[in-house]
Amino acid sequence: MLKKVEAYIRLEKLTEVRSALVEVGVPAVDTVEVQGHGRQTGIELAGRRSSYTVDTLPRIRLTVVVSGEDVPRIVETIREKAATGTQGDGAIYVCPVDNLVRVSTGEVDADALVYEGDIDIQGMLSPPPDLSDFFAFFLERKYRIDE
Repeated sequence: MLKKVEAYIRLEKLTEVRSALVEVGVPAVDTVEVQGHGRQTGIELAGRRSSYTVDTLPRIRLTVVVSGEDVPRIVETIREKAATGTQGDGAIYVCPVDNLVRVSTGEVDADALVYEGDIDIQGMLSPPPDLSDFFAFFLERKYRIDE
């Protein structure tokens, strides 16, 4: 049975998590930038004259579809690489997939997960660019208090 693994992680952990997923054999990863909060319900930011609460924080949603037997390995890989040990590290959801169809070939279900020849998996094994400095700059600019 196919499963969809959906993980919400910190922006700065994207490069590390994606590289680890490619290393364990997951070449197809969808990413979307999202906003939200979990138990921490946001963060308190202080400026020179005032402070305020940002109740939704930027996160990345990773989505992969894998066979059921690969789920524990994928979940553990994401958990290990995304963890910082502090509140707000994210969450991982695992859902069943009833049907999967590859648009280009019409392959269905488990056959659509087999990557033979049409994708250069070896070329994907090089780590993606490190974007942590960009994300730190982006967050600093986005939540800066104007005087």
